[in-house]
Parts: sequence; structure tokens; C-alpha cells
Amino acid sequence: MNKAMAPDQMRGLSGAEGFLEHYLDSLSMIERLHRLLLDVIKDEFERLGVIDINAVQALLLFNVGENELTAGELRTRGYYQGSNVSYNLKKLVEAGYMHHQKCAIDRRAVRVSLTERGRRISETVADLFARHAEAIDKGGLLDDPGINSINASMRRLERYWTEQIRYLY
Repeated sequence: MNKAMAPDQMRGLSGAEGFLEHYLDSLSMIERLHRLLLDVIKDEFERLGVIDINAVQALLLFNVGENELTAGELRTRGYYQGSNVSYNLKKLVEAGYMHHQKCAIDRRAVRVSLTERGRRISETVADLFARHAEAIDKGGLLDDPGINSINASMRRLERYWTEQIRYLY
């Protein structure tokens, strides 16, 4: 089956075959949207002249916010999607965006939190997202029922995938 079928071609498929095509299209869309989000963040920081941080790191700082977490918590809470969290944390600490200290309970674990410089990056991303939300709302691109429906569908998919992972172990 060709996952690059046009939507009008997919409409001709029936049952499970048609659903598979829609599911594959959704998976591609999720992946593309994540990459586009990173590009949007990258462009914002380039526009502001901030070149010592990449989009993944900026999104990580935004997601950490006011929390103090371990590297493991960053992944389990879904704040970090990359494969090399240790590398990015090290770079963020070296650049002065994050504090780190050994965990009092488990000396092997390191707890991280944002510095003032890291909070400014987090606020920049928050401002970018707020501008987007306002523009999308004012432009009528998505209304409350529409975005709520999308979010509910994505939560159900997230729950399904989580159950699949737990089932394997």
C-alpha cells in the first residue's frame, strides 16, 4: 500500500484498508507537525539573534518551566522527545540556562532547574505560543470545539500507545 496516496484515492478504500491509510496519514502528520514546531521555534530565536540554543533545547526549557526535575522525569513526563537528554542538559548547564545539583535522596541522580537566563528563554517560547494561539483564534483557523476534539483524539491515541508499551513489558 502506498502511504502517499491522495485523500481522494483514500476515500475509495473500504474498511480496515481505508482506516490504515488514514492512520498512516495521521502518523505522518504528527511527525511533520513536530518538525514544523521545531522550525517555528528556531526561526523565532534566529529572528531574535539568539544563536547559542537550538529549538529542541528551547522547547525543553519551556516544558521544564518552574519545575525541578531529574533527567528521567523529563522523559517520563513527556517534556523531552529526543534520544540524548544528557547531552542537551549538559549543554544547557554549560551555557547557563539550567542549574544542576545532585539529588539529596539518590546521589546518582541530578536534579535540574532553570536559571534566570533559562526562564527568559522559556518566556520567549511561551510568548511565541501565546501569539500563535491569539492569531489562530482571531483568524478562525480552529475554534474551541475543533481544537478540543483534536486534543481529545490525540489523548486517546496517546493512551492507546501507552497501553501498547506497557503490554509489551
